[in-house]
Amino acid sequence: MAAGGPMIRLLLADDENLIRTALAALLSLEDDLDVVAQAASADEALAMARRHRPDVAVLDLQMPGLPPPATGVGGIGVVEALRKDLPDCACLIVTGHGRPGHLKQALAAGVRGFVPKTVSAGVLADVIRTIHNGGRYVDPELAAEAISAGDNPLTAREVEVLEHAADGAPVEQVARRASLSPGTVRNYLSSAAAKLGTANRHESVQLARTHGWIN
Repeated sequence: MAAGGPMIRLLLADDENLIRTALAALLSLEDDLDVVAQAASADEALAMARRHRPDVAVLDLQMPGLPPPATGVGGIGVVEALRKDLPDCACLIVTGHGRPGHLKQALAAGVRGFVPKTVSAGVLADVIRTIHNGGRYVDPELAAEAISAGDNPLTAREVEVLEHAADGAPVEQVARRASLSPGTVRNYLSSAAAKLGTANRHESVQLARTHGWIN
């Protein structure tokens, strides 16, 4: 920390209590970082952010989500909401599940930083300072993977149908979940498989998840 630097007010959100509280303890050792709020879910994180108005929100990628009309899930859903409600709050995703698609979704939502949970507390503190000062930081390895993976070839509807079909449910059940006809569901599944070069929906789901294109 630079001598005389301003205090940076932090919100920490992670549904794993041990990780969140340990992270809060480590970051609180930094003279310029002040953990003003903690949350265990996306909706709680948003409520705490509105109440405490932190400078930086440190968010887990995968948390219980937000209710409609939010479109994103977990941390990304919080980022989307904060971009509208608290545009001066810089958002940082810290995740153990980083995939190229997740990184691209997060950047599109407006995050200023994206790092794996394997980073040290010292590096995380420096990243927080960087994004608070208007900079950006993306873990180099995750960035390289995102570049090599390319863009998501699936449409929003194909992604939705694959997510509904991910547990192996019959087409008729997937159709009810997606409010579509069974024939339309089959068409979307076939289209997704053709784009991904897979033999069936199981392979499509696995490949899409590997790249972070579906949750």
